[in-house]
Amino acid sequence: MNEISNAILEPGYFKLDGGAMFGIIPKPLWNKVAPSDELNRIDLALRLWLIQTNTRVIVIDTGIGDYHGDKFDQRFDVRNQNSPLIKVLAELDLKPSDVTDLVLSHLHFDHVGGIGHKNAEGQMVPVFESATLHLHKQHYEYSLNPTDRDTGSFHVEDFLPIIKHYQNANQIQWLEGRTGDILELENGEILRFKSSMGHTPHLIHPYTSKYIYLADLIPTSNHVSIPWVMGYDIAPGVTTEDKKEFLPFIHDHNLTIIFEHDPLYWGASIVRDEKGQYKVGQAFSKKESAGYRL
Repeated sequence: MNEISNAILEPGYFKLDGGAMFGIIPKPLWNKVAPSDELNRIDLALRLWLIQTNTRVIVIDTGIGDYHGDKFDQRFDVRNQNSPLIKVLAELDLKPSDVTDLVLSHLHFDHVGGIGHKNAEGQMVPVFESATLHLHKQHYEYSLNPTDRDTGSFHVEDFLPIIKHYQNANQIQWLEGRTGDILELENGEILRFKSSMGHTPHLIHPYTSKYIYLADLIPTSNHVSIPWVMGYDIAPGVTTEDKKEFLPFIHDHNLTIIFEHDPLYWGASIVRDEKGQYKVGQAFSKKESAGYRL
């Protein structure tokens, strides 16, 4: 193995309302690039980033989980196997006990749902019991007291027991501020983060010298354009300003975006057109397997 290996994990797929995913963009425009089903839902990936070094296995986000029940799974057309993270890690010859670090971009149910599973007594227990959890402190505090508009995105009853487990085991690193270091990798490489505020307060975006994980700031390749902002965002106008900050950063540092929700492309480069607008350069198609190295 190289000293730093990057991989993609795709433990499942689901659907959300297309109008909510594209905000003010009219359906005749977004439906061309993200066709909806009869319920106006569009297909979305649950895509995670895995970084492996000689001493660490780092997983960024966890997907939606497998314990929500038939009603939930039908509403969101959740398509994954039982124990999805365990099975997708096995495709890379890894086990949950190999994971040393878990980084969460934010605590919405489709990003943190896979953090735990239910034991025989129906209690939530961690999938990565021995890992160190890296979580933004101010976002965590917000998740416990969100607005009425976004409270449904935070399934506190599911993730709180797991976070308490990490706290009680002294296995949590709190991140703070708008930028910072998460942990050291190899040969001077550092996993860092920048945070955005429009989708949800203190949403973190981990990055290295090669890749950046944008989570719900730019969830698909179709959201690179500045006005294409989700209706789910708590402050859509702030998201446009976030994108104006992040896109030049990505372009100038020659980073490849990893798209958490794009059903067709795991990532893309960013270029500027003749008008100076940022757009997708080279897009990288997802592979057939649920776990693959880059």
